[in-house]
Parts: sequence; C-alpha cells; structure tokens
Amino acid sequence: MQPEEMCDKTRELFKARMHCSQAVVMVGLEKLGLSEPDTIKALGAFGGGIGGCGKTCGALVGAAAAIGALYSRSSLDEKENPRMWAATRKMVEGFEALCKDHYEGTDCCQIAQVNWLDRDQVKNFYTNSESRRQHCIRLVGETSRLLGELLEAEQAREAAK
Repeated sequence: MQPEEMCDKTRELFKARMHCSQAVVMVGLEKLGLSEPDTIKALGAFGGGIGGCGKTCGALVGAAAAIGALYSRSSLDEKENPRMWAATRKMVEGFEALCKDHYEGTDCCQIAQVNWLDRDQVKNFYTNSESRRQHCIRLVGETSRLLGELLEAEQAREAAK
C-alpha cells in the first residue's frame, strides 16, 4: 500500500467513526503486513486526546504504535531495535510540522477544539459539516501518509543492510 493510499484509507476509517489513533495504526499495521486486532482495540482509549482529555492527538499515538510494531518487542526475551527511537522522533517532528501552520500545537484540544465531555460539542463535531472535524480528517490522512513514507524509508534502510 502506497502512502497516498494509506492517507485515503485512514480518512475513510476516521469518517466512519473509528478513532484517529485506531485508524492510523490499523493502516500502518496493514502496510507492515501485520494484523493486530488487540492493538487496534487498545488504541481506542487514545481517541479524543487520550480518553477524551484533549491531550496528544491520537493520530500521532497511532503512528508511534505502528513504528513500535516494526521495531519494539513483545517480551523480555526479544531484543528491541534502537531504530525505534530515531524513527519515532522523525514521526513526531513530521507531525509537528503538519500542525505548525494550522494549529496552536499537537494536542487534540488545539486541533479539534472539542470538549469531549460536552455532549453538545461532540454532537456538533460529528454532525456539523463546518465543524473542526474537517481539520481532523485532513490531519489524520496526512499523518498516515507521513507514516507510510517513513515506514517505506525504514524498510528500505533495513533491506540495504
């Protein structure tokens, strides 16, 4: 799957009401040839900026989780690839650049500008075509495209060794 296809697929998943964190990690894992339903399920708690608290955007969390799936470990018996740290930093820097010109930061409250505990604001976010949801749709897709480009570069780097 090419980065542009990742962008489109992630946007469609998000539009269908999958959390931003889940949509990004699902497509990232698919790019890596992995199927991790429990991981996707677990990342649901990161929607709305970590459980609706408005903190770090879930799209970034989902991208970092996909990088972790490529380089981290699932037990103490496994060895973690130190590339995880550089790749994740690069993803954070890219995400910050995506947010720089449009938002005051990388937190959900700065991007979506929704109080997830206020039912009226949440309803407006999902039903009003003029809501900030359009910003989130764009950013979730662009984050996935950036992740795709990064994963391709990392896989090429590993293959060249």
